[in-house]
Parts: sequence; C-alpha cells; structure tokens
Amino acid sequence: MTAQPLFALTPGEPAGIGPDLCLLLAQQAQPHPLVAVASRDLLAERATQLGVAIELIPAGPGAWPHQSSPAGSLYVWDTPLAAPVAAGELNQANAAYVLETLTRAAQGCLDGHFAGMITAPVHKGVINDAGIAFSGHTEFLADLTRSEQVVMMLATRGLRVALVTTHLPLKDVAAAITAERLARVTRILHADLREKFGIDQPRILVCGLNPHAGEGGHLGREEIEIIEPTLDLLRSEGINLIGPLPADTLFTPKHLEHCDAVLAMYHDQGLPVLKFKGFGAAVNVTLGLPIIRTSVDHGTALDLAGSGKVDSGSLQVALETAYAMAASQAQQN
Repeated sequence: MTAQPLFALTPGEPAGIGPDLCLLLAQQAQPHPLVAVASRDLLAERATQLGVAIELIPAGPGAWPHQSSPAGSLYVWDTPLAAPVAAGELNQANAAYVLETLTRAAQGCLDGHFAGMITAPVHKGVINDAGIAFSGHTEFLADLTRSEQVVMMLATRGLRVALVTTHLPLKDVAAAITAERLARVTRILHADLREKFGIDQPRILVCGLNPHAGEGGHLGREEIEIIEPTLDLLRSEGINLIGPLPADTLFTPKHLEHCDAVLAMYHDQGLPVLKFKGFGAAVNVTLGLPIIRTSVDHGTALDLAGSGKVDSGSLQVALETAYAMAASQAQQN
C-alpha cells in the first residue's frame, strides 16, 4: 500500500454515463490518488465529445501513483475495449470488458494496491445477453472475493438503509426471510458499522415484514415465528436492535433521530424512502466484503451519455464515503 491511500474507479457500462462522470470528477482535485480502471481510448473519445480538456496519465502494476493528480487530469489503468463504443448504444461485445475492469479493481484491493473501489453503473441486461451469468456488482464481487454473505446498504445524509433481501420478486421475499439469513445480515451490518464506519455501539432499527409488523399475527406470522426470536438471539450477543417496527411509521423523525441504520426486509420497503430523501446524493455500499466498495445510486442513463447533462453528485458522495471508510478502517487496525 502506498503511503497515501490509492482508490480504484470503474466507469461501468462504456456506452452509459460512467465515463462522463469520471471525466467530470477529474476536473476537480481529489484528496487521494484515484485510478480509473478503463479504456484510455474510450475516455479520450468521450472527453472530445463532451468538449472536456483532460490529461490521461498512465498507471497500473509497477506504476502506481503516489500522489493525487492535479485538477484536469486522471490516472488510467488502460483496459482495452473489445469493440468501439458509441455513447448511448449498448454493445454486448464489451460485456467482458466491463467485468475485466471490475476484476482488476477488486483484485487490486485484495492485493493491497487499492484502499477501496468505487463503481459507476453497469447494464446487467447487455452482460446477460452476451451469455455471461451476471446479476449485479454485488453478487459478482461476492463471488470474486469468496464472500459467503454480502449486504446492500444505501446511505445519504441522515439515513442508512440495509437490506435483508435484494433483487427478488415480491412473491419470493417471505420465504427468503429465514432466521439464518436475518442473523447473518444483521451481524454483518453491525460489524461493518463498527469497523468501516467507526460507530462503537451501532443502534439498528429493524422493519417488520408485514403491514403493522404483522399486528400480533393477524397480518402474518413471520414477525412472531422468525424475526422476533432472531432479534432476541442477536440482542443476547450485544447487538443493539429496536424492532420489528411497522415500516410505515419507522421512517419518521422520532424513530430515525438516534439510529445509525435501518434494516429493511426487502428492496422496495426501504429504498424508496432513502432515494426520496437523498437521490443524487446517496451512495450504495456493499457490506460483508473483505474490501471497501461503494457505488452510485442510479443507473447507466444511456439517453444522457455524451450529452454533458449529467450530475456527478452521487459519484462524488461514493468517493467521499470510500475515503471515510478507509480512514475508519485504518484507525480500527
């Protein structure tokens, strides 16, 4: 590891706004060295399209930077494309390129070259259309790092929301809320809030699964049979948990004022509230990995790629969060 922490940035889908965001961020000096794991040609072409002046500085194994690049420049670990890219036009020929950028960045973290990785959005559909089984960044990185369980958490100013289940059809959620899964996710959330966010005694609010948290069993028995006994077990381990609470009242100032994170049972129970509160200034954090990974809270926005009409706010928050997590982890160690 260099004396000053080094971070990897992956632009994601090459036809989307990820390359644009990287170029916009490079117009400002960053407090730590930042290496874009990307095609140099792609970044140069997109910069020309956007009318952005940029100096692309070579970096990579054997040539890691030791200081931040000046404003208007960006370190690039050149990763070749398989086919030319037109902004806004998906090409499944470049699916393997996207996965190669993620692999290089994650392996660089595992090898100690990077203190963390920050990812711009990918397009899952075009990767799958290329014949590659891919359900998302989170699952791909979990497999690459051999992590048994990972947790998706989104955060914005004043609110963090972690999920017990992620990208499941609603009809499958109840069956997926098992005591084992709930316990694993909660332990990971608690441990990473301590280690990666520097919170000594995290206070976690837990949503019920059913309306009114089951209303004593009249609206479902998952709270009685699974959630409450599991929370009691975890409390005996010293984890500070409040709930299960009805989700429609949990997300109110009275409850959120003194909490460090909310644990929601499924994707659309917790994330609409968080995105309403902080869309464009929120960050996606993957917990449970042996590395630090943050990402944006939005998609590839193909219709905006190359237009110059993008907002880099979420990516900037993702960068700042990764920097803070790395500093907290260094203090813990």
